[in-house]
Amino acid sequence: MPKLIIVSLFLASSPSWLAAQAPQMDAVNPSNGTIGTVVRANGKALGKDKIDSVYLSDHTLDLMVKVLSQSDDTIEFRIPPSVKPGKLQLVMKTTGKQQYILEQPFYFTVEEPKAAGEVAAASK
Repeated sequence: MPKLIIVSLFLASSPSWLAAQAPQMDAVNPSNGTIGTVVRANGKALGKDKIDSVYLSDHTLDLMVKVLSQSDDTIEFRIPPSVKPGKLQLVMKTTGKQQYILEQPFYFTVEEPKAAGEVAAASK
């Protein structure tokens, strides 16, 4: 009986190793760019079995991005042409019967596209 109590107390006090790892982003590179920029998010539990979709959010509109590649520790996506310039938060939706929206502590700043004349002048 005492062994059962000790094992029960041990399991109750350390559920972290029993629980499944929650998806989270640790870094996003680059943190700014224009439409078409490929962004790479690094983190934990980012695989297709954990993350269903990725969004850019201005807190009024969530815009789903096309995921180019996805593994357990990285997600690559391209900034879509329909996004407006500004600071947007990265958001993930999990897979499963009970899906969760996970706001990440990372933002991506979409810059105004350079005019054709500015690009030509900058390249000289």
